[in-house]
Amino acid sequence: MVIKPKIRGFVCVTSHPEGCREHVREQIAYVKKQGHISGMPKKFLIIGSSTGYGLSSRVVATVGGQADTIGVFFERPEEDDRPASAGFYNARTLDEYAQQAGLVSESINGDAFSDTCKQRTIELIREKFGKVDAVVYSLASPRRIDPKTGETYRSLLKPIGQPFRGKTVNTDKKEVHEITIEPANEQEIYETIKVMGGEDWKLWMDALKSADVLSDGIQAWAYSYVGPEITWPIYTHGTIGKAKEDLERVSQVITDHLSDLHGKAFIVVNKAVVTQASSAIPVVPLYMAILFKVMKQKVLHENCIQQMDRLFRERLCGEKQMLHDAKGRIRMDDWEMRLDVQDEVKRIWPEITTENLEELSDFAGYQRDFLRLFGFGFDSVNYDADISLSI
Repeated sequence: MVIKPKIRGFVCVTSHPEGCREHVREQIAYVKKQGHISGMPKKFLIIGSSTGYGLSSRVVATVGGQADTIGVFFERPEEDDRPASAGFYNARTLDEYAQQAGLVSESINGDAFSDTCKQRTIELIREKFGKVDAVVYSLASPRRIDPKTGETYRSLLKPIGQPFRGKTVNTDKKEVHEITIEPANEQEIYETIKVMGGEDWKLWMDALKSADVLSDGIQAWAYSYVGPEITWPIYTHGTIGKAKEDLERVSQVITDHLSDLHGKAFIVVNKAVVTQASSAIPVVPLYMAILFKVMKQKVLHENCIQQMDRLFRERLCGEKQMLHDAKGRIRMDDWEMRLDVQDEVKRIWPEITTENLEELSDFAGYQRDFLRLFGFGFDSVNYDADISLSI
């Protein structure tokens, strides 16, 4: 079939198998060009590994460190007349590359919040690894079913305390407009923390430790975001921000629990990049379009794979110059949050309108990155060709 992008709001409901393959190939090629990363853990479990920072982490571990990996994700397989979700093709492509390189690369497609998925993963670790040296937690989900109670919780992007009014962009129509979002109630805050907070991360680490599949010196980290004041009302000071606070709290709880293994859990704060999750946050796509223009002008811009390569290469491995902030987090948003970058973003923000969107921002770059998430926009791919859904 011939596959074209079909966009509904902040989601592309189609994906291109060969384009997704090319997306992963590009990431592999980038890490190869940077060279080998010394001091890399050799056995990785990456929870949330098929797109975004989780996928790029797995690529860097595989290619840069020649590490064996197990990836956990929840993606839709292909059907007779419908392509799989992009993450399904991404994971398959990386598994094929790693296995051809003589590495262990196994994927589990299931609900990472469930006890069943955790048990399947533990059994696979025992079979393939014995134990893991590093656990990366990179889940982003709109809902979670509590494995103990069966109750379903939903995360919401809302301010807390008072309504939020500010600029955003309709990415379909390329229109800048004002948006008002009513504040969350206590139940909505609670549910967002249940989905996006640290509870599931701790359940994973508890299950892995109880099963004795964690190596001595185990490292575990989760990804987060802080962002600038422009986005704070809807993010850092909103429902998601409360969930991230819980994630940070849990990192210390996990560290204490790993003390007998000389292990450590910590948070990595990343820069703003285009992912399926970030595209859903009001205000953030417009902020990113401006940010990308500023950072590209200053030769500071990084995409997912560039950011993760720098994280592993300069902060986690080798000499391990982690550069923690006062809260013990590794700040990979250091270039984004530079004063000269943020001052320029603040200068542009009040001036941007529908009419000057293309001039004052890199909205074209934002859209290009968004389409590439789903395998579209690669020059090497013939999008008019009739292709098989299975790669």
